[in-house]
Amino acid sequence: MIAYIKGILTYIQDDSVIVDVHGIGYEIICANPFDFQLSLNKEVFIYTYHHVREDIESLYGFKTEDEKYLFTKLISVSGIGPKSGINIQGSVDVAEFISAVEREDEKYLTQFPGVGKKTARQIILDLKGKLTGLLFITSELGEEDNAGTIRSSDLQDAEEALKSLGYSAQEIRAVIPQLQQEDADGTDEIIRKALALLMRK
Repeated sequence: MIAYIKGILTYIQDDSVIVDVHGIGYEIICANPFDFQLSLNKEVFIYTYHHVREDIESLYGFKTEDEKYLFTKLISVSGIGPKSGINIQGSVDVAEFISAVEREDEKYLTQFPGVGKKTARQIILDLKGKLTGLLFITSELGEEDNAGTIRSSDLQDAEEALKSLGYSAQEIRAVIPQLQQEDADGTDEIIRKALALLMRK
């Protein structure tokens, strides 16, 4: 399977991007291709899901591992295929979606094209309790707000920095709950505190 693509972004189309990797152009279907506009003719790193059927092979692309993980969970639900999954994933905030599933909010889920009450109920049945390992869980899940809560954008930047230092996504996720209780101001401080936690393991 193709887990990610790293290469030069050469084209942006209505529903996909083309990335050149050593002379081979990979077409990657994205929910919001123009999110990559600033990277045109530059090197990009895109997480991918390689979908294989008897009659077709397709690559679906994501900016973060969390977006990709949510997509894979969505298409595991009966009645949701890759096209529906990418449309849903591309129009939701990951934490808000998880919160809606956890509180069984069918009204929220049925706002997406192709998701009726039956499919919304199936999403809840199949995914409730299975998405809370993602990084950006908000206080909507029932946790009390506290002064130590850190911004998800800073957390995401810190995650990417830690990966560049050789830590795996699994190792990073293991210390996220402790980090979220810290009073960390900015990405640099989050990284320092994360490294201290990771070195104890």
